[in-house]
Amino acid sequence: MSGSVAAERVRSLVEGDPIVLVEIAGAIADEGRMPPEAITNVAHEHAARLADADKARLRTAMEQMLMGHDVDAALEWLHQAGILGMLFPELEATVDLVQETGRQHKDVWAHTKQVVKQTVRRPLVRWAALLHDIGKVPTRTFTPEGVHFHGHAEVGARMFDKVYGRFAFARDERQTIRFLIKHHLRTNQYSEAWTDSAVRRFHREMGPHMTDLLDLSRADITSKRPGRRKTLLEQIHALQERVHVLAEADAKLPPLPGGVGNAIMEAFELPPSRLIGDLKRALEGAIERGELEARREDAYYVAHIARSGLVPNVAPEKLAAIIAAGGDLHAPDDDEGPHKGVDPHDPSPGVLSCGHDPENDPCKHRDAD
Repeated sequence: MSGSVAAERVRSLVEGDPIVLVEIAGAIADEGRMPPEAITNVAHEHAARLADADKARLRTAMEQMLMGHDVDAALEWLHQAGILGMLFPELEATVDLVQETGRQHKDVWAHTKQVVKQTVRRPLVRWAALLHDIGKVPTRTFTPEGVHFHGHAEVGARMFDKVYGRFAFARDERQTIRFLIKHHLRTNQYSEAWTDSAVRRFHREMGPHMTDLLDLSRADITSKRPGRRKTLLEQIHALQERVHVLAEADAKLPPLPGGVGNAIMEAFELPPSRLIGDLKRALEGAIERGELEARREDAYYVAHIARSGLVPNVAPEKLAAIIAAGGDLHAPDDDEGPHKGVDPHDPSPGVLSCGHDPENDPCKHRDAD
């Protein structure tokens, strides 16, 4: 079939159902072959009609494309056909968006296509990979030291709140994609210097998204230097292993230290009673909910009881003294863990907020390779 004949056939199909355009992209993702230019031209003519397409079917067609082996080729065709700008203007804006001055680097769009292709074939993770760097457009700044994208993960997560309205996502699916975009830099700061407490806190805060986040972080490495790529992958693997080891150890140990009951009685001047057991169960519940850390010093838990007012009829002066003795609610190693960020209300690794991949992340000036 000639290109012109095929184009007319596609035109007829698209006039009846514009989602055919995204299905063409799905075929490209499966087969890796670009269609004739005439078909691309037809797509250009009709791309605007996707604005009125059924959201559920549009999401399904997009997802089938995202799961394809040659998804990078399909994404590029969406750009060439004017469909990307229609469905994802936030992504269209990343085309030719330079990531560093003075050197030849992949632009954000090229990086994004590679990350999506490298990501594990789980739909929500691929959606997150597709959109993980959209926040770089509004956050790009130029300084004498180079190009920066500070806070782009948090900004990108907020931008996703407008993107998902064009597709049919369940609430939990939206939350997962948004979480992954927002936290896709969180593994960057890991080092062997992290304390066990910092690793536990990271694990608790990532919760059920832990595996997806680590897989996205691996895909976000697009360095062309094998040694650098190996180092970054080993860093992620080391974090995963520490999380696993600590989780196994924690499962075998009680959450509270053995002497916390005596510490409670001494601090509040209480006799042995049912109240002590109730207070310990309240502490265990707070640990299970992630409000407190496990196996901290006695004063940490006693201070929490005082803050929460769980013991009645205690003088304010005494409560203040107990709280002061317990110190801050967070561990003293907060500044070395994954909490140091640019937004005090949304702690994340601000020191590496420019991006994950050092090859495409000009957080600081680097000499040419």
